[in-house]
Amino acid sequence: MTIEEAIQTAIQYEAEVRDTYRDAATRMTDPTGKRVCDVMGNEEQEHLDYLTARLVEWRDTGKIQAAALKTAVPSCEVIADAAANVSCGMSDVDRAAEREMLSKALEAERKTSSFYRQMVADLPPEGRQLFERFVEIEEGHVAMVQAEIDSLTGTGAWFDVLEVKL
Repeated sequence: MTIEEAIQTAIQYEAEVRDTYRDAATRMTDPTGKRVCDVMGNEEQEHLDYLTARLVEWRDTGKIQAAALKTAVPSCEVIADAAANVSCGMSDVDRAAEREMLSKALEAERKTSSFYRQMVADLPPEGRQLFERFVEIEEGHVAMVQAEIDSLTGTGAWFDVLEVKL
């Protein structure tokens, strides 16, 4: 795969993940869950904007400057530590729809993360440099969505809000 093809494919993956989060945000009943999906959808849009700019740069100059790429999601370690410190049970509200939406997001994040890892392994150094930061960010997204799913299935926290009925 060429660098241009890799960027175009990455744009498709990011658009799919963004659309998954935006759809979930419109259907979530939990306000915090809605906020999480909004934040994640906005971040995926930032990835799309970044990749589109890199594609234009590549087409114009034949080179890419891997500019800084930020994330609102903490590292996998921070997410794991936070999840490990929550020990209360979930409320008895059925969250099947939220779990289903998050499962779709998790699948999309895993596919995207896998694609980026493959690009880092396969592309020449210039392309590899572009995608290395995406690997880190997408792994954080996977951890975040998994933590959200875990919280719905028994830990008692939804993103940053403890949900326990006393």
